[in-house]
Amino acid sequence: MMSNMTDLDGNNADYQAKLLVCNRLGLHARAAARIAALAQEHQAKIILEKNGLQADAKSILEILSLGCGPGTVVQVRVQGPEASEALQALQELFRLRFGES
Repeated sequence: MMSNMTDLDGNNADYQAKLLVCNRLGLHARAAARIAALAQEHQAKIILEKNGLQADAKSILEILSLGCGPGTVVQVRVQGPEASEALQALQELFRLRFGES
């Protein structure tokens, strides 16, 4: 998995990372639902981006609209009071392949 957490403006509230979709089915409905549930647990705005298309991580439909198959690298931007925690949890979710084997 690729991940590179970078502070965007020095206040430890905005982060970005590149995450590799490494599960067998990509970001399908179940994986998208897990991402959305995680996003809704944090006071942070999480944006996923692929090839210039952006999706609010709290929206399953927006995540699915990115069409991220296995091997896709997704750019993630996180802002808000719980940005660091949200990004760490998201990185772990990707690392664990969304709970799939």
